[in-house]
Amino acid sequence: MKIHYLFSPLILLIASCNQNKKKENTMQSNHLKEEMVSYTLDSITRNNFVVYDDNIKGPRPAVMVIHEWWGLNDYAKMRARELAKLGYIAMAVDMYGDHKMGNDPTAAEALASPFYAKPEIAVPIFNAAIEKIKGFAQTDTNNIAAIGYCFGGAQVLNLARLGENLKGVVSFHGNVIGVTPDKSLLKASVLVCHGGADPYVSMEEINTFKKQMDSIGAKYDVKIYEGATHSFTNPNSTEIGKKYNMSIEYNPAADSNSWNDMKLFFKNIFN
Repeated sequence: MKIHYLFSPLILLIASCNQNKKKENTMQSNHLKEEMVSYTLDSITRNNFVVYDDNIKGPRPAVMVIHEWWGLNDYAKMRARELAKLGYIAMAVDMYGDHKMGNDPTAAEALASPFYAKPEIAVPIFNAAIEKIKGFAQTDTNNIAAIGYCFGGAQVLNLARLGENLKGVVSFHGNVIGVTPDKSLLKASVLVCHGGADPYVSMEEINTFKKQMDSIGAKYDVKIYEGATHSFTNPNSTEIGKKYNMSIEYNPAADSNSWNDMKLFFKNIFN
């Protein structure tokens, strides 16, 4: 299998996956149940965040959330909570482990780079998380999907192309060039949500991705949000962009539209 490598300068540019510096309101509705679920793999402990609506009885589809390159922070947990409000059980997956966080672009690059250089290293980490979510009585084990933001978007696309048994994956402003699609491996439907003004993931890359997916007859869709730049879903992106001198900005319309596109995608893929 041929793998396209993402070189360090480009990874640094993807710093636009904004670090959520602000503490979000941790108050939760009484019906949302949250817990940390840990497992150790290769001597590294990963602490995953699980949330679901306890008012809903019986199993429901599960959605895995892969964080930005900063690590498992409040932003990824917020997205998991929003998924729980939609009626899913959600797990925000800790890809780095041992409470590692990239608190600046240099640190984040060091944590993210191995996953771009060797995408297959994400597989056992993700599979262990999948086994944990399957252990919840609230999980419909036949209906599991994954979403990801920036770094996480690239990861869910690679995991799908590496053959993960998922109903679908959604990439929000993630890099789209990675593992070359293989018809014998790709099982998931794919949705890519991309900013039309993204300076870090070019339209040329989007077009290459489309050609690759078309060549194997993949089930996929690419949504382009005009005027939206990289990291358009994160409310803190404008502030972080100014801090690190990056061309990123929160786009409320693109954020809302992409979330709605995801909801429709899930409605179509889940039984």
